[in-house]
Amino acid sequence: MNTGPLRQGGSILWLRRDLRLRDQPAWHAALAVPGPVWPVFILDPLIESTYGAAPKWRLGESLRSLAGSLKQRNSRLLLRRGNALEVLQELIRETGAKRIVWSRLYDQQSMERDEAVRAGLAAQRVEVQDVNASLLFEPWTVRTQKGGYYRVYTPFWRAVQGRGVPLFPLSIPDDLSPPQDWPRSDLLADWKLGAAMHRGAAVVARFARVGEQAAHDRLDHFTETSIHCYKSDRNYPGRKATSGLSENLAYGEISPGTIWRAGVNALHMAKNREEAEHFLKELVWREFAYHLLYHTPHIVNANWRLEWDKFPWREDNDDAEIWRRGMTGIEMIDAAMREMYVTGTMHNRTRMLVASFLTKHLMTHWRVGEAWFRECLIDWDIAANAMGWQWAAGSGPDAAPYFRIYNPEIQAKKFDSDHGYRDRFIAEGRLDPHEDARSYFEAVPKSWNLSPDQTYPDPMIDLGFGRERALAIYGRYQYQ
Repeated sequence: MNTGPLRQGGSILWLRRDLRLRDQPAWHAALAVPGPVWPVFILDPLIESTYGAAPKWRLGESLRSLAGSLKQRNSRLLLRRGNALEVLQELIRETGAKRIVWSRLYDQQSMERDEAVRAGLAAQRVEVQDVNASLLFEPWTVRTQKGGYYRVYTPFWRAVQGRGVPLFPLSIPDDLSPPQDWPRSDLLADWKLGAAMHRGAAVVARFARVGEQAAHDRLDHFTETSIHCYKSDRNYPGRKATSGLSENLAYGEISPGTIWRAGVNALHMAKNREEAEHFLKELVWREFAYHLLYHTPHIVNANWRLEWDKFPWREDNDDAEIWRRGMTGIEMIDAAMREMYVTGTMHNRTRMLVASFLTKHLMTHWRVGEAWFRECLIDWDIAANAMGWQWAAGSGPDAAPYFRIYNPEIQAKKFDSDHGYRDRFIAEGRLDPHEDARSYFEAVPKSWNLSPDQTYPDPMIDLGFGRERALAIYGRYQYQ
């Protein structure tokens, strides 16, 4: 591999959360100008500090998949670690590239980094082109009648549901314009992105569906089998009624436009349009999360409603550790927390339950839960994770009212009446535990000293007491 100046010109394509070839505007923008295209992924300090253990591991798997796809098309994925501007400047010196292309990100830290990169490159007279590769509707394009941003989901949905999305996806380019010689690249194995997962990586790997092709297969299967009963079945965690595409969207292995078009096609063919339309509404919920992330960036680490800063939530505590370990003694909560540790994901219904339980029954700050999800979810999304936790806690936009406190036992009777979900993820007390229930004990840290043969714990809190305590405290602050 060449390590000296190559001076071939062309464009550097800085890939981020857009790790695909199909319907990928950044690739088409990079190829629009003659010359070689140098695809690079940069593991910079921002990624290293914000991605938890599971997202880092899953990122590595996505990079490996994309590298394989590029190799099949006579291209490569360059890997570099370090400050983004310095890495790009080094690549410019090595390749002679005069142009950088990237897809836009919408959180404050990423935008600040990108502006610093843009300014540094401008001083060198390097052209920068950025494109949208991850949203249907960019945040500044959706405005209220008064010109502001939307704070409530339903009006946001009404504002965008009739907007057009390109009828056809951008195709995979026939020629990726690879250079004749390549500069050095880090080895993905040397990054050790899965190191913090320890033995849990092997367990989660059995459930991950990695890469562009897997994402499209997943979408095809969902539209053929489940989208027509999505609204009816999506709240039942034991049923295979959801798409699972949040994992692939998180790394840009599939575009939201591709998913939107599939949903619209299903909507036109459906006997009951409400079923498929509800799936489109969930996709737009993700858009709403990014709308709020862009306009109110503090949603990531501070109460969206600033008046909640005085609310007496507890910071991290021993009860929260019991919750993290899935040992609360309340089966619906524990099943959900164990599902996350085994599969790297959690059903959306139970995400609401465990968030409500932590913030209301255990009166623990939503940031504690948000941080644990960020550590454990392979579909972690900076916008959706923050908004979901603040919705459950009551401190966010369009939030659940303070008196909505989910009772996990009632929810279990309603949405898991056959015990299928709980039996799948809880081993203790079962004569023949499910394989996934046993896998939990293979994945957790050995220091937790857990075994499927131990006695299942008694409930850590009386649900009635927890509810009344939360109502009293929430009601005292009259946050609605």
